[in-house]
Amino acid sequence: MQKYEDAEKLIHHKKIDVVDICLPTHLHLIFARKVLRAGKHVLIEKPLARTAADAKKLVRSAQSAKGLAMPAMCMRFWPGWTWLKKAVSEGTYGKVLSATFRRVAEHPGGPFYERGELCGGAVLDVHIHDTDFVQYLFGVPEAVSSVGYSKLTGEVDHLVTQYHYPDVPIVTAEGGWTMTKGFGFSMRYTVVFERATAVFDLSAEHVLMLYEQGQEAQPIEMEEGMGYEHEIRYFLDCVKAGRAPETVTLEDAYRSVRIVQFEAKSVESRKPVKVRV
Repeated sequence: MQKYEDAEKLIHHKKIDVVDICLPTHLHLIFARKVLRAGKHVLIEKPLARTAADAKKLVRSAQSAKGLAMPAMCMRFWPGWTWLKKAVSEGTYGKVLSATFRRVAEHPGGPFYERGELCGGAVLDVHIHDTDFVQYLFGVPEAVSSVGYSKLTGEVDHLVTQYHYPDVPIVTAEGGWTMTKGFGFSMRYTVVFERATAVFDLSAEHVLMLYEQGQEAQPIEMEEGMGYEHEIRYFLDCVKAGRAPETVTLEDAYRSVRIVQFEAKSVESRKPVKVRV
């Protein structure tokens, strides 16, 4: 394995075709642009950028670039969550009546995660996973109503959001990193369809359970692994085929950052906020 102290040397190395940007959020724009200008392919960790304005700049840079670009929104590839997307899209169990997501953890610590101006708080670093998946399932919401608080970073560190849609009665997500040390990490969803209820709980013996009308409760078989390896494999397949990614695009990731900013605005104003992307 070769190591580099200078990112420019890595990016411009003639044997490097794909670069994965895993730097702190506020550096994504700078280095992803360098990769694109070098004509290489780039996978950009979530969130796409520190602000929606920076995310929009990345979208524009990628439009004229030779290489492909994809945001690493791993939940779109996560086993159990891909099952949910298929069930919703195909209407397998009827319409969705309610969808509730919860992603909470203790704070990771460290200078980057303690500075809200750099990391954006939990609303941008943790909660954006669920905001993006809500968008993936139902599209951009008409408005958001959020309540929350800042505890560690000066930005929103814990919040609960209701996403307003004309055709889905209840869509909510809770996210944060203010849990007391020792709590660890919790990732869940509960989706109520017309004819079934699906529950994903990362800590449960059976991670994904389906409670279908007229049937006994049953665990759902899932692919092995986590979303990370699936998203990387998908992107490399796109690169090999010369095909632009479709499961998630930079435009999707820009919209997720934008929606999150409206959620933070709703927390601050204590009022519902219309979403404009």
